[in-house]
Amino acid sequence: MTLVARVRPAAGDPIGALVLLHGRGADELDLFPLLELFDPEQRLVAATPRAPLALPPGGWHWYAFRQVGYPDPETFGAVYPVLTEWLDTFLEENGLAHDRLVLGGFSQGGVMTYALGLGRGRPRPAALVVLSGFIPTVERFELDLSPPLPPVAIGHGTLDQVISVGFGRAARDALREAGADVTYQETPMAHTIDPAFARELPAWIAERLA
Repeated sequence: MTLVARVRPAAGDPIGALVLLHGRGADELDLFPLLELFDPEQRLVAATPRAPLALPPGGWHWYAFRQVGYPDPETFGAVYPVLTEWLDTFLEENGLAHDRLVLGGFSQGGVMTYALGLGRGRPRPAALVVLSGFIPTVERFELDLSPPLPPVAIGHGTLDQVISVGFGRAARDALREAGADVTYQETPMAHTIDPAFARELPAWIAERLA
């Protein structure tokens, strides 16, 4: 199992990295336009990897769907080490450490963002961006919410019928209780990315890597 990724180089020597993970059924092209929005000066080396599982009803998946909040343990357990290896290699090849990484994702990609950024034994990124996701509960997988935690930007739609806004609120509350600096935005939208919140994120990302 290998990952394919689309990479957008930095304009010069990168001061950090930006990696965005797509949602269920999409591919590496889905969030690629957000790389320019989030880093318009191209100070970061940026990438959008493609999930490795081709599953019904089509497209690419990070894990098989069972129940919202609870990724399928077998497929999650198979993909997680592949994704961590790809991410570690991507940073190493660009001469960067995890503390110069902004990691983000939408829907399933947001779930994997939490898993990568907060998984036990994993290095902490500079910041996390989670759009319409949830903190996963998976058999044989542990999170580490001990401080220091990376700052987190969370966006969620109050009309989301795929992953209800309650999951976004639960993540916000759990992370704030653990001591994380959480920027949280709710919007009366369905399961999608709020353009207004997305336009706020370039400045937020730049501040976290200043």
